Amino acid sequence: MPIIEADGLTKTYRVAQKKDGLLGSLKGLYQREYKEVKAVGGVSFTIEPGEMVAFLGPNGAGKTTTLKMLSGLIYPTAGSAKVLGFVPSERQDAFRRQFSLVMGQKNQLWWDLPAADSFQLHREIYSLPKADFDRTLAELTGLLGVEKLTRQAVRELSLGERMKMELIAALLHQPRLLLLDEPTIGLDVVAQVAIQKCLKNYHAQRGVTMLLTSHYMRDVEALCDRVLVITHGALVYDGPLSGITDMFGRSKLVRLQFAQGIPDDIERFGEVVKREGPTVDLKVERSKVAEVLAAILDLHVVDDVSVSDPPLEQTIARVFEEGRPTHDAA
Repeated sequence: MPIIEADGLTKTYRVAQKKDGLLGSLKGLYQREYKEVKAVGGVSFTIEPGEMVAFLGPNGAGKTTTLKMLSGLIYPTAGSAKVLGFVPSERQDAFRRQFSLVMGQKNQLWWDLPAADSFQLHREIYSLPKADFDRTLAELTGLLGVEKLTRQAVRELSLGERMKMELIAALLHQPRLLLLDEPTIGLDVVAQVAIQKCLKNYHAQRGVTMLLTSHYMRDVEALCDRVLVITHGALVYDGPLSGITDMFGRSKLVRLQFAQGIPDDIERFGEVVKREGPTVDLKVERSKVAEVLAAILDLHVVDDVSVSDPPLEQTIARVFEEGRPTHDAA
């Protein structure tokens, strides 16, 4: 049975419109005008047990709203969802004990207390046996290398250290499902890698299902094989990470190192992305790569050549911009 089943999930907000000027403000006191804003529009997908899935989209696309509906924090306007066999909006205790929601911009730990005290509170809330709690806590603090920081006030920790503590708190009750909303936002590369490593190891050991939103493609590439892309409130791609490049990557990056310096006419072969000494990067249409390479090699002496896909960030940005449903969308 799927861990998550979303069928036509929709969330619409009724937003009051404020008129300009003093007269408009006065009229608004007794005659308000509203407009409907569709945050999520008919999203459907399923996630199987043990999957690690990235949920991508530009700001305002509806990612966080979807996660909140899946966790039962807000009610859908239309459509339905089943998570772990429960209807999230019913907020049953048995459901809430089996998942965790981690939001990178929200704190669940007490600011002025050591993280260890918040961990003990979680133990009481979830009625965790002491032996299981101690074993899980030792495992998680070891994975994240924060054994000596749990007795330090949360407000005295760095952003990266606080995020590690938030993740530990979310995993103490050994959830079957982990919903992660920008867990590495604002973190440096070292902290990002530590979070990625912990999630990867925890998944390998426990088989927890994860749904991750992130603007850092390093998180996605390190953790997820499958990607859901949402833009303008609609799902536009559901498939393997590699498939995004195949479907939306219209060009290839051709790197050439010339024996006698970059030719003056290089721009006629493709868009020059970068020049460095005798080396140049060209953006070339995928269908014309062989033709372009043959023409260059026929006219110039080339010491080295490589062909690769553009950075994933550029391809994802194209998906966001186009924002049109594909035949793979759920």
